[in-house]
Amino acid sequence: MSDSRRQTDRRLERTILELLDGRAPSATICPSDAARAAYDGDGDGWRALMEPARRAARRLVTAGEVEITQGGRAVDPDRARGPIRIRRTR
Repeated sequence: MSDSRRQTDRRLERTILELLDGRAPSATICPSDAARAAYDGDGDGWRALMEPARRAARRLVTAGEVEITQGGRAVDPDRARGPIRIRRTR
């Protein structure tokens, strides 16, 4: 893994946690919230960070920091298909 990818991965993990810290304990965020917040440029270049943001969320699930939800329920990140939300582990 390249240094720039590793830096992006860590930045996305921090961004997810920071966004959640700024919200109510039960609140959720979308991976796009993290992608937009972590993107440095203008325009829609943040879209390239969507899959890295989802991967960052999966790593945070493994670390016990967050849950990935669909329909308000925690789901197995490996089985999630379609839109997901991220929340702090309850």
